[in-house]
Formats: sequence, structure tokens, C-alpha cells
Amino acid sequence: MLAPCVLPLLPVIIGGSLSGDGKGVDIQKVLTIVLSLGASVIVFTLLLKVSTLFITIPSSVWTWISGGIIIILGFITLFPGLWQGGLLARLNIASNRAMGQGAQKNNFWGNVTIGAALGPVFSTCSPAYFVVLATVLPSQPLLGMVYLLTYTFGLCVSLFLIAFVGQKVLTRLGSLSNPRSPLKRILGVLFILVGISVIAGWDKKLQIAVINSGLFDITQIEQKLLMLNSSTNTNAVTVDTTGAPLSLIMKQKSLILAPEISTPDGFINTDGKPVTLESLKGKVVLLDIWTYSCINCQRTVPYLNDWYAKYHDQGLEIIGLHTPEFAFEKVQSNVEKAVADFGINYPVVLDNDFSTWNAYGNQYWPRKYLIDMDGYITYDHAGEGDYMGTEAAIVRALTERAKRLGMEDIIDTSSKGKVVAIKRGKTGSPEVYFGYHRNELLGNGTPGQSGARNYTAPAQLKRNELYFDGMWNIEAEYADSLGVGKILFNYEAQNVYMVAGADKPTDIEVYQDGKLINTVTVTTEALYQLVGNSDSGVHLLELRIIGAGLRAFTFTFE
Repeated sequence: MLAPCVLPLLPVIIGGSLSGDGKGVDIQKVLTIVLSLGASVIVFTLLLKVSTLFITIPSSVWTWISGGIIIILGFITLFPGLWQGGLLARLNIASNRAMGQGAQKNNFWGNVTIGAALGPVFSTCSPAYFVVLATVLPSQPLLGMVYLLTYTFGLCVSLFLIAFVGQKVLTRLGSLSNPRSPLKRILGVLFILVGISVIAGWDKKLQIAVINSGLFDITQIEQKLLMLNSSTNTNAVTVDTTGAPLSLIMKQKSLILAPEISTPDGFINTDGKPVTLESLKGKVVLLDIWTYSCINCQRTVPYLNDWYAKYHDQGLEIIGLHTPEFAFEKVQSNVEKAVADFGINYPVVLDNDFSTWNAYGNQYWPRKYLIDMDGYITYDHAGEGDYMGTEAAIVRALTERAKRLGMEDIIDTSSKGKVVAIKRGKTGSPEVYFGYHRNELLGNGTPGQSGARNYTAPAQLKRNELYFDGMWNIEAEYADSLGVGKILFNYEAQNVYMVAGADKPTDIEVYQDGKLINTVTVTTEALYQLVGNSDSGVHLLELRIIGAGLRAFTFTFE
């Protein structure tokens, strides 16, 4: 409950629970709001899990509903005349009157409305919540309810203490009993600003800023605890390499159930229908966590396409869980174009909020989890490579399925596509980020600092440090060229890739050790290959940007 995402909403919790007479702390009002919020979290969670209708509703809908209610409450507080003989009161709209009286006259149902409106917002505050939602509830409903109630109890206790202390401070300021007092009007404005920030996503940006500052990163502590628990579970995942299938009892003892897909943000190649692991019980499922601008993910797609063509009719389903690294990868039309360009025919699920990623305790792109017909994870591989091992695990799982179903257990492994092995050389340079969120390798500026400035590259360039030349504006995820400029980097690798984009076609001249070797035209946000050498080596990369408007996100070397 100390997570930074709570901070933007504290004015609503404290201001909404203020005593009507201004003489002290109204315990009953605080309890009503906090308990309503807790009940809203529980109801909202259960609706997400039991109703496919609610599963397919984008999370942005709940954001608009919550933010809209908060804005309405802000106007009620700011303009009390609306509810005390004003136009809406004369129209005798019962629901509006109840909400208005709740904000101004300590009305019970108004307090319930304030608390309930914040439930969907507070539900996304914690990584622990996603584990309960996506992992425990589907596989162990009773234990999941215990966890959910425990989480909600901690949330309510913390909020009660925050509201109680906040009220004591504000009641000392006086004038709370007057609905037209300056303090009440300030609270009304704060309500409206908070509601707008929830709808616009500014509350999430504040959360990111607080986390990046390192001053209040309670979420990091919680993530480490979850990772510790996740690593313990992963150690329990044992893969039987002999080919002999495990009994259900042995699976329960030695394997873990795959977490369900959580709060998806969209579906591709499914005719608009939702995809769940529960609906695929009885099949073998390969869950591939990827993002389309990642070169390592792109390398695995031909293998995935080949396996889907070979084994789909024999009981294999592949789900591409698209978890974006950058904001432009959250746009469904962009992902749809990438899916079409890569020739992907299997279902792709958008995981924009990282909820399923977090449920699996994942940290890598790409990541493959093989789930057998009983829903247990039998194989797990991070990164590229081990394609033979992955295919062997698929064949074992399909063979077990065929035997269990009384089918022909000879799996056809003949290739249906063309997969070319990639030659990999020595790579001595890490992935490099340009935006201030992660540009710790910036050599001639201040890492983590935003804004526009004129850069001058030094005469001597250090290995694996990023240098700008010319006018650049550093944003959260990318560096934006404001005119003719340069990017310089001393690297060791065979190939160099860049994630970049531009509003209009922008040319990049690529120089290696002072020699022009390539010209790349950047248009939409995508991955572009800058250098393709026959072998690895140490080189000076110089990019000359011909004009303004280039957005540079990352360098990737291999």
C-alpha cells in the first residue's frame, strides 16, 4: 500500500473523508469510504475472473469510469450550489442528489460512491495483486480468495491510517464546515485534477518519476519478494527428459500450474474472441513472450511459425504474448502490422499492462513456456537458441497427449517451412537506451536528465559509451533530433540494429570507422539494421542524421 501509484490519489481519500462539521475526525466517514474501496477491489477482481464480458473490456474503460466519478465529485465540492437548490436539484435527479449530498453532507451513499470509484484504480497498484489475479485465483480459488482478502485488508488498514492522520492535519486548518470555504474549493480543484490525471495516465507517469528517483521505491521491494517466491517455484519445475510422462500426482508434486492470461488488452488472429489457457486445457500450449521491435524476438519467429505449421493439427497451440518495451508497441494497429509482416498465424494477446508478464515472474524478451495438456509448465527457456531442445519438449508433450487420448503417438516432425540458422559472432557491447529513463551509458551528458540542449562530441570516445552531437531533446524513451545531428558509439559486435521512428521519412547515413557503408530511411517506429558485417570486430559507429524529427530508442548489438 506504500507503492508510489497510491500517491496521486491521496487527495481524494483524505479530502473525501473530511468531517462535515470541521470539528474533528469523522471515523464513520473514513471507514465507509475505505471499506467501500476494499469491497470494490474484491468485486472488480472477481468480475475480471468469472466473466469473459469483463475480461474483454479494455482497462482504459475502467480508468475513464473511475476518473469521471472523481471529476464529478470535484465539481460537487467546488460548486456546492449545484446540489443545494441548483439546476440539477430542481430536476430532482435522485442519483445525482445522493452523490452531491454524499460529498457535501456526509451522506452514506455518497461516501460509498467515493470509495467504490477508486477500487479499479487501486487494484493495479501492486505486483502482488497481479500474482493473486492471474496465478492463484484460477488454479486455487479458495486460497486465491484468502490472498485477495488479505491484500484488501492491508490496503484498507493503510488507507484508514493515511486518511485519519490527514484529517487531523486538515481539521486544524478550520473552515471545513463551510462548503464554500477556500480549503473546500482547493479540495474540489484537487479532485478534478486527480480525475483528469487518472484518465490521462498522468498518475502512472508520477509513479514512474517517483520510482526513477529512488526516493520511494517500495514497489521494488515487493517485486524482489515476488521474484524470490517465483524463483522458488521455478526450482520446482522439473522436466522429464526420458520421454516417460509423469502421472498427475507427480505433476502436482514437481511442476507448477501455468498462470492464466491476465487482463488482456487486445487479441490478434482470434476473430476478436478472447484466449484463455483454461479454454485450451487438453492441448499443448507454447506461450511465447515477445515484443515486435526486439531483434532477439524476431529471430525466434521463423521457428515459431514452423512449429505452428507442423504441430498445430497435432494438438499444439502457440500464443504470442506481446508485452511492449516501448509506448508505440502498445498500439494494436502497430502490432497487427508486425504480425502480418512476420507471417504469424497463431493467436497474439496484448499484455500492455505487464500483468501476465508479472504473473510469470518474467524478466526477458523472448521467453517460452511450454504448457502440457493438464496445464503444467514442463519447459521454460529465456532468450534465443536451444531450438532443438524446445522442439523436443514440444514433441514429448504431444506424444503424451496422443497416448492419453488413444491417438497415433508417432508425431510428424517434418518441416513445413524454411528456417535459416543465424551465425553469431562475439559481442562486447550491451544494449543501449537513448531515453532518460535508462540512458546510463550517455557519455557527454547527464544520464537521467530530460530536456533539449546542444551536444558536442569529444575528440576521444570511450568504448561502449553513447555520444550525441548537435541539438537533441531527451525524452523518457527516446532522443529526438532537433536538426542535423550525429550519434557516435565505439562498439564490438558483428551487426548493429536500431529501434527508431520519425513523423516523416528521415535519412541516416551510417559510417563505420569513417567510411560510409549504408543509408537507412526511417519512417514508422521499427527495428532497423544499420550494420551487417561478415564477422565481429571493434569499430567506431557514426550516424549522421539528415534533418530533424528522428526518434532514436535503442542500439542492439550481436
